[in-house]
Amino acid sequence: MTTIQQIRSWSATHHPRWLVIIRVGLGLFLMAKGINFMRDSTMLNGILYGNAGLADNDMHWLPIIITWANLLGGLLILIGLWTRAIALLQLPVLIGAIIFINVQKAGFAPESELGLAILTLLLVMFFLLEGSGPLSLDNYFEKNKERGSHGDRLPG
Repeated sequence: MTTIQQIRSWSATHHPRWLVIIRVGLGLFLMAKGINFMRDSTMLNGILYGNAGLADNDMHWLPIIITWANLLGGLLILIGLWTRAIALLQLPVLIGAIIFINVQKAGFAPESELGLAILTLLLVMFFLLEGSGPLSLDNYFEKNKERGSHGDRLPG
């Protein structure tokens, strides 16, 4: 049995249902951050580029990637679809937020979001290992895999 299979089998038997609330909260938070970045893109550009003059560089795609990673990643974590893969894709965004952005804002100062970014990173790492849980689309599709894709269960 491979390590991935061992993690999946342990996760299937040791996943309390209350963790679904935390997963949904994490998904809602990531979506809200994505919406916030969409609404105020100049804020994200200011945070990323600041006075470094990187805005003229080839990094113009970075705010777009961060915004959509938060928005779509949050939605997929919220519904529990491809949770581990999305959590893995969220790691670079969150590590970048902790290292490059929040450290510039004086760490744990009252206006800093460093604590929130660290908590989000820890939750994403937890769901990377734990998976989406029993109340998710991942679990639904896994349980109904044997039905096949013939469409014989469709109404009509």
